[in-house]
Amino acid sequence: MRIAVVDPSRCRPDKCGHICATVCPVNKTSPQPAIVIEKRAVISEELCIGCGICVKKCPFNAITIVNLPDEYGTPVHQYGPNLFRLYGLPYPKEGGVVGIVGPNGVGKTTAVKILAGQIVPNLGRFDGVTYADVIRHFRGTELQSYFEKLARRGVRLVHKPQEVEKIRSFFKGKVRELLSPRAQEILKEMEGGYLLDRNVPDLSGGELQKVAIAAALAKEGDFYFFDEPTSFLDIKERVRIAQFIKRLSGSVLVVDHDLAVLDYMSDYVFVVYGVPSAYGRFSGIKGVREGINQYLLGFLKEENVRIREHEITFFARAKEGAGRPKGSYPSFSVRRGDFSLEVEGGEIREGEVIGIAGPNGIGKTTFVLSLLGNFGGPRIADSISYKPQYVELPHVPVSEILKGVNEDILRGEILGPLELEKLLNLTGPQLSGGERQRVAVAKCLATDAEIYLLDEPSAYLDVEQRVRLSRVIPRVIAKRKAVAFVVDHDVAFLDAISDRIIVFDGVPGRRGHASPPLPKEEGMNRLLKLLDITIRKDPHTGRPRINKPGSQKDREQRRKGRYYE
Repeated sequence: MRIAVVDPSRCRPDKCGHICATVCPVNKTSPQPAIVIEKRAVISEELCIGCGICVKKCPFNAITIVNLPDEYGTPVHQYGPNLFRLYGLPYPKEGGVVGIVGPNGVGKTTAVKILAGQIVPNLGRFDGVTYADVIRHFRGTELQSYFEKLARRGVRLVHKPQEVEKIRSFFKGKVRELLSPRAQEILKEMEGGYLLDRNVPDLSGGELQKVAIAAALAKEGDFYFFDEPTSFLDIKERVRIAQFIKRLSGSVLVVDHDLAVLDYMSDYVFVVYGVPSAYGRFSGIKGVREGINQYLLGFLKEENVRIREHEITFFARAKEGAGRPKGSYPSFSVRRGDFSLEVEGGEIREGEVIGIAGPNGIGKTTFVLSLLGNFGGPRIADSISYKPQYVELPHVPVSEILKGVNEDILRGEILGPLELEKLLNLTGPQLSGGERQRVAVAKCLATDAEIYLLDEPSAYLDVEQRVRLSRVIPRVIAKRKAVAFVVDHDVAFLDAISDRIIVFDGVPGRRGHASPPLPKEEGMNRLLKLLDITIRKDPHTGRPRINKPGSQKDREQRRKGRYYE
C-alpha cells in the first residue's frame, strides 16, 4: 500500500515551476498523469510508481512517498487527498491514566482532538462521515461504546491544550478573575496561591501551565485529556501534577515527552510511530514500563514491528569534562518588585556546560537575564548569544532567520542533527512549537560568542529530539571553547549535557538563592533532596524512573544519601 503526502504549507508550485510534475516518469510516458498541479501538487496514489524522483527534486521538501503494509487498512482520519493520515486510536480506560508516547508530528494531538470531540474522524473518506459510520467502524472494540457516548453527548470532556502561553493573548486580567473558586483552591494546593493576584500576561511558562492545569482539574468530567502538562514545570511540580491527575475519578489520557513523569502517572501506554507529517499509527495498549522500554528500544514486541533502526540511550556523554578556567562572575543580588534573588559567584571553564535547575518562580530566568546585564546584574562577557524561554520567529523563511551565523558550525554540527534542512523554506509562523524551538536553538548556537545562554531548550521537543540536542550542545560548546548556561527541567536532559550544575532554592515568587556551579553528582543530589524526590535508572534503557514515596528503593536511596542513582 503506497501513500503520497504533500505538505500544503510547503508546496509552492508558483515558485518552483511545477518541477515534480515535470520530472515524474509517469507524466512523461502515460496519457494519465500521476502528478497534477492545482493550488498544490496532487499525486495519484494509484498511478504513482514510488520512484521517489519528485521527493528528491522538490526544493521545498513538501513531498513524502511511503510504502505501508496492506494490513494498515483504512485510516481513522485523513485531512484530505495527499495529506496526513492516522491509523488506529488510543482509548481511555475507565478510572485509569493512559499515557501516549511517540515523536512529534505523528498524530498524538490529532488523536486527542478526535477523542475530545473536536474532530469527527472521516475514516479516510471525504463524503460526510457521521458518528454512526464511526461507531460501525469500531464495532466490537472499546472505542465503540466511547463514540456512542460521544455521539449522544453523554460524556463530559475536559481538555488541557498544549501551548498554554496562548492564554496571554486572550486574557489580560488577574489570575483570580480567570479561575473559578474551585480552581483557585486547587492552585493553592499546587503552591500557586501567590499567582492569584498576578496579571496573566506577566506569568512565566510554568506559572501559566499551573493555571491551565488547575482550571482543568476543577471541572467535573468523565474523560480528561492533558496535552503536554509538564512543559515548563520543575520536576517536583511535575510529580505533584502527576499525583493530582492520578487522583481524578474519571478516565484520563495524557500526552507528554517527559518519560519519567509519564511512567510515574500512567497505568497503561500506547506507542505511536510513523513518518512525521505523513502518517501515524497507534500500537495496542501496553503496560507502562514495557511499553516505554519498547518505544526506546525501537521494537514493538506484540506487533512484531521495528519502528526505528536505532535504540534511544540516555546519559551518553558527548565530551570529556571542561577545560581551563575562562573567567568568573561575581556574587550579586537582584530585586524585581516583591521578588529578590541572591547569587553566589563562581568560576567558569572553557568548553563547559553549566546546567541550571530548581523550582519554578525562584529566579532562574532572572539569573540568565542578569548575566546579559539586565536588572543591574553583571554582563558576563562582551559577546553573548541568548535563546529566550518563549520563542517568537519573524514572518520570513528559516534560511533568512539563520543568516549571518557561523556557516561551518551551522552546517557541520547543527542542521543535520536537529533536522532543520526541511524547514529552511518555511516561515516562522508556519512552524510548530518544537520546530520553532529547534530553529531558535540553532540560531543561538551558530552565532559566534563567548557565552551561550539557553532558557528551556528542550520544551516541546520529543524524546528523540531531546537526545540529539543533548549531544549537539556539549559538542558545539567544546568546539568553540566557550561556556553555556542551560536552564531546563528535564532531569535526564540536564544530566546528559551538564559538566556542573547551579541549584536554585527559595520561596517561589518571593525570594531565590543560586548556588555556585557544583560538581554534577553533588548538584543533582542537592537538587533532588531539595525537591524531596529520589530517582533511579532503568537497567535496560538507562532512562530515569521516579521512585514512589516510601517504596523500598526510595527508602534505600535516602539512607545512602543518593537521591539520583
